[in-house]
Amino acid sequence: MRVIAGEHRGRRLAAVPGKGTRPTTDKVKESIFNMIGPYFDGGWALDLYAGTGSLGIEALSRGAERAVFVERDTKAFAVVKQNVTACRLDDHAELYRMDADRAIRTLGKRDQAFELVFLDPPYANQKIVEEINLLQELGLLADGAWIVAEHDVGDQFPEVIGKCVRDRASTYGDTAVTLYYYEADPET
Repeated sequence: MRVIAGEHRGRRLAAVPGKGTRPTTDKVKESIFNMIGPYFDGGWALDLYAGTGSLGIEALSRGAERAVFVERDTKAFAVVKQNVTACRLDDHAELYRMDADRAIRTLGKRDQAFELVFLDPPYANQKIVEEINLLQELGLLADGAWIVAEHDVGDQFPEVIGKCVRDRASTYGDTAVTLYYYEADPET
């Protein structure tokens, strides 16, 4: 596993020991960033099920201003911290060891919206639709935000979730990626 592009291109990232996490492959990560735009000009990213921190670190490497990493598993959280530090991104990262629902509610108390959100939950326990609704309800999405949901290929999601419109879905073996685009005031 490595950083694909940007300032930290080629940097190797540590993996979580054991089989408790399912890291996003470099191929899938590269495809995700090709779909949402290869580089960013600032903005905040939220890596809600961080695992190794690979997706949030990739966003920072490609120009995101700041990333918030959320991971509840102790071993995975330690790996996120290790990878952020190895890439010298500590000043651009916030790390929270808690579950996704609690993190969303905690972040909702701040006046900060995200331009990019990664949702890569354990496939068997995904609550992607509910989490997208909660992100909107608590004002955590900036106008024009991208939501990247990584999930089992058999999962189906609606075309529209609140003000989030499905842009596209792609499959990679057993993994699927569904992109949503958030428009605060969609034209009618």
